[in-house]
Amino acid sequence: NRGGATIPALAPFCAQGQIATMTNALPPRFPITPAQIDAVVADFYDAIRHHPGLGPVFAAHVEDWPEHEAKIARFWRNAILHERSYDGNPFAVHKQAGNVRPGMFEIWLGLFDSVLKRNLPPDLAQGWSELAHRIGRGLRAGVVERQEKDGVPILR
Repeated sequence: NRGGATIPALAPFCAQGQIATMTNALPPRFPITPAQIDAVVADFYDAIRHHPGLGPVFAAHVEDWPEHEAKIARFWRNAILHERSYDGNPFAVHKQAGNVRPGMFEIWLGLFDSVLKRNLPPDLAQGWSELAHRIGRGLRAGVVERQEKDGVPILR
């Protein structure tokens, strides 16, 4: 049961023998559909593939773009809709990539913001942008600002 865990012990308390399930009690962060998330992710990765700076960085790691886009769409559905369909570790993946640099996050977020504005109503674009910027700050701090060379953090 993808949406929740079956609780057989509660079956006697359910109408006509229905099995009770635990579903995610958290409401979405903002009202967006999975189709809108998929559209943003597809448009973003199309823009990434054509970006002169970020395109080669992603291309060095992504072998199957449709598979990658599906995985990232699951990440966003988890982060926004609280679906439990993503089980990756973005921090570890970006840290292991080895070619992620501090200045890339601002470019990434700027490109992402332009895609959000192009695909969503302003209130949804703003909500998702705020979430993306919080996540981006955390990734940047954990992935690139903690890399050390001779004991000094790399901040550029």
